[in-house]
Amino acid sequence: MEGMPSALPDGEPVPDDGALPAPALAGAADRPLGFYLHVPYCATRCGYCDFNTYTATELRGTGGVLASRDNYADTLIDEVRLARKVLGDDQREVRTVFVGGGTPTLLAADDLVRMLGAIRDEFGLAADAEVTTEANPESVDERYLATLREGGFNRISFGMQSAKQHVLKVLDRTHTPGRPEACVAEARAVGFEHVNLDLIYGTPGESDDDWRASLDAVLGAGPDHVSAYALIVEEGTQLARRIRRGEVPMTDDDVHADRYLIADEVLGAAGYDWYEVSNWATSEAARCLHNELYWRGADWWGAGPGAHSHVGGVRWWNVKHPGAYAGALAAGRSPGAGREVLSEEDRRVERVLLELRLREGVPLGLLKGAGLAAAGRALGEGLLEAGPYGEGRAVLTLRGRLLADAVVRDLVD
Repeated sequence: MEGMPSALPDGEPVPDDGALPAPALAGAADRPLGFYLHVPYCATRCGYCDFNTYTATELRGTGGVLASRDNYADTLIDEVRLARKVLGDDQREVRTVFVGGGTPTLLAADDLVRMLGAIRDEFGLAADAEVTTEANPESVDERYLATLREGGFNRISFGMQSAKQHVLKVLDRTHTPGRPEACVAEARAVGFEHVNLDLIYGTPGESDDDWRASLDAVLGAGPDHVSAYALIVEEGTQLARRIRRGEVPMTDDDVHADRYLIADEVLGAAGYDWYEVSNWATSEAARCLHNELYWRGADWWGAGPGAHSHVGGVRWWNVKHPGAYAGALAAGRSPGAGREVLSEEDRRVERVLLELRLREGVPLGLLKGAGLAAAGRALGEGLLEAGPYGEGRAVLTLRGRLLADAVVRDLVD
């Protein structure tokens, strides 16, 4: 599932009122605006998770009532109102809202609806706005989903990870096999237009047959969007410690590549087209527009502990701990922990890094001399193609997708 990384970068201080440099709002009307709402709570911590999340035990005694999830919606709404003040007379309606975590559905459904309502009240939602929440399959039922749908959510993303119990156990996932597929049916029944299932491949102990079984389960459920990510073992996680002790094996890059090829073959044959290296959809309308805002460098406000934001070339991030976050807002201060103003070169590099991952590729005009030469070599090596989106763009081939990180490093030189 989507989430906020646990580590924050360094940066310059954020003003107490959160004010942005004037150039950040120049030309804002021409850029889409989205909101990311971070809910940092989890019932248990998954062994692979490195996101900025907290269990009740981890929060006990560290933030008092300020860190409570019972009043979290009100605290986050305070930041939405701060965003309205900071963005001033910016007249843009919000194009996308994405609620992630953590486990957003640990909050009452009415709380998620109230958070969305605050964005609607302060900014307005575009008529065709995409409104998504992540959900743990075990923390929702049809009534909960119906409340979300009636409250304005029209897209939902369920964390499935695997259909095999022994794989889920290694990941410390608490849901039972079959429950995510049932959730898809329940979401459809209450009127959700778009449904995603998240998968992870390369878990220690997972076989090719296990992975195919997970993909078959996804196809049987019939979501219109599938995300599949290679397991990354982050230092400091329980899974990293288990691997270091030799309790479970480390999955190598060749296995990851094989699993990716299987996913692309199975999903492609079933009518899912890739539009970003790790994402497949049954139609253009089924794509995750919110994530496309990230990949295309648009504007978004990230509300919540540790959440990151970007407006007009200014990036900032909030304090991590829920208690510190709530305390700042209660005192009338921005919860921002630091920020950076991106140079034109920073923004060019980020565009190359992110847009190359998209099906449409990256404009060759963004590449400099060494990057253009690298693109020529990658074309000759079968890692890039020149189409099908016309001349002047570099697009990853299937083989290029397997080596995307290496390809893009050469292109930004």
